[in-house]
Amino acid sequence: MAGRLAVIGAGLMGAGIAQVAAQAGWQVTLRDLDEAAVQRGLGAVRTSLERLAAKGSIAAEDVEVVIDRIAPTTDLEAAADADIVVEAVFEQLDLKQDVFRALDGICRADAVLATNTSAIPITQIAAATKRPESVVGTHFFSPVPMMKLCELVRGFKTADDTLARARSFAEEIGKTCIVVNRDIAGFVTTRLIAAFVVEAVKLVESGVVSAEDLDTACRLGFGHAMGPLATTDLTGVDVLLHATRNIYADTADEKFFPPELLARMVTAGDLGRKTGRGFYTY
Repeated sequence: MAGRLAVIGAGLMGAGIAQVAAQAGWQVTLRDLDEAAVQRGLGAVRTSLERLAAKGSIAAEDVEVVIDRIAPTTDLEAAADADIVVEAVFEQLDLKQDVFRALDGICRADAVLATNTSAIPITQIAAATKRPESVVGTHFFSPVPMMKLCELVRGFKTADDTLARARSFAEEIGKTCIVVNRDIAGFVTTRLIAAFVVEAVKLVESGVVSAEDLDTACRLGFGHAMGPLATTDLTGVDVLLHATRNIYADTADEKFFPPELLARMVTAGDLGRKTGRGFYTY
């Protein structure tokens, strides 16, 4: 199936999606707002590939082959010829709607328009276009080259063919898919982790337990590879804060209301691994 993919957003998530698609033979356009952001994304891809080569997971000569399949750009019009477009910008509804509104006027009529949102209902994003049947959720997990899951989410009007093409793409680039058949905020995985993280943060915030001991309890007691707070640092404290806010705004369910500590950490810039400090110091 390998064809032409456009990834909108060259952060770690977008760069990861670009990498695994290029490794699978796709020609990838990687777009962000400015040249510095695009080059950071391309640099992240190169670093990831070089680590894989050092471990013997790929051949050293394949690093440049994969990089050559990725075309960096700041021009959104470069998505015009893509078979599939994956949006991976910041988790903010109006920002995503702006991107999809623009893509609607740029992309081919038969293009699949996918959003990598982790919590915002697909139907709200698709409403910015005149082709909601072509919009689907493709929730990849970070780091994309390592994490095998892709959560496919139907919007209210997502066509069967759109979902099928998104699934074929995700499986071709090495992912195992689950399908969320009803477009609820947070879908399945983010709803589960958000409720878990909210309670975990409350326990730490109120002094019941340290972050370290809470994560140890989850690893040894539940068999988790990582505790919820270490997972939050990896994903991004800001990302989890926005996810919980989005789910709470859609459901008014108190179990998703973000604790004050999360908001304070984001305000202070303690966003997790990407800033060197979150619930832990890196």
